[in-house]
Amino acid sequence: MGETTRWQMPAEWAPHERTWMAWPSTGYTLGDTEEEADLARRTWAEVARAVARFEPVTVVVEPRDIHSCRDFLGNDTVHPIDIVISELDDAWMRDIGPTFVLDPDGGLGAVDWIFNGWGAQSWATWDRDAEVAERVADAAGAHHIPSTIVGEGGGLHVDGEGTVLLTETVQLDPGRNPGAMKGDIETEMGPLLGVDTFIWLPRGLTRDYDEFGTRGHVDIVATFTEPGRVLLHWQEDPAHPDHAVCREVEAVLLAEKDSAGRALEVTRIPAPQTLTDDEGPVDWSYVNHLVCNDGVVACVFEDPHDARALEVLREVYPGREVVGVDARPLFDRGGGIHCITQQQPESA
Repeated sequence: MGETTRWQMPAEWAPHERTWMAWPSTGYTLGDTEEEADLARRTWAEVARAVARFEPVTVVVEPRDIHSCRDFLGNDTVHPIDIVISELDDAWMRDIGPTFVLDPDGGLGAVDWIFNGWGAQSWATWDRDAEVAERVADAAGAHHIPSTIVGEGGGLHVDGEGTVLLTETVQLDPGRNPGAMKGDIETEMGPLLGVDTFIWLPRGLTRDYDEFGTRGHVDIVATFTEPGRVLLHWQEDPAHPDHAVCREVEAVLLAEKDSAGRALEVTRIPAPQTLTDDEGPVDWSYVNHLVCNDGVVACVFEDPHDARALEVLREVYPGREVVGVDARPLFDRGGGIHCITQQQPESA
């Protein structure tokens, strides 16, 4: 396959071969105490087991953690949970793993964005994580596609028909792609994802710019639920700084058209009622779900708005079973369910 191969990233709701995850092994993701580490492992395992209700799961695991990982994952899921061995710095598979794409004949490719710890953040280490995408590509039997763009899978969402959602503060981050203009990103990303229409959102949620944030990942802000339709995180309370952010993002979305020339329809999904935690305004988001084969694995927060949000997800993904997993331990560590998973589409 030459450099002229035209790749296409299927929408997340297209059929999956499996979902990839990574096992929390080191660093801040585990926490400072054995109790915090145990909570991290239990939460990652609960997400893996929820996804395995709908499709196979493969978990990348450090060699020393094989047995404890298997104990947490169990062996009683509907679909198998397999293990692949690799050294890891962290466990955010959406960001350290590849973005899977298909060629015109249905062959599987794996785009390997350059990973540098979410913009070379001072607390992050990434020497081992930077190698994970190629190792996952090899294990999946995918054609490895290196990119010159520094970025992560959580920084983009596609509709599978030529349109991608991005945020300016991630793709144009001086810590990621210094000096890059929108046109530079579009020129390379277009043929890698099969997109020709780029919808640039100005920023992400407020908390995502704190010390352990990603500087604006789109996958807690907005996502496509079908071509022409976007689900938007909606903070109803003016006391939260995202009240203004959501309205700014909605205005951009409503002014845009997709690759087919359609004006976008926006569905608002309420933010949790909880506004703050010990660190400040939360970025808890129901947008950060994973669409699986016949299902949706969704973040819940033991919050009064959980039921409303799950009902919205059932409405925008008709015919899919929606399963909630308590995502507070994930968001305490900097992400959600979408952030720790990466779908591999069915291929030829």
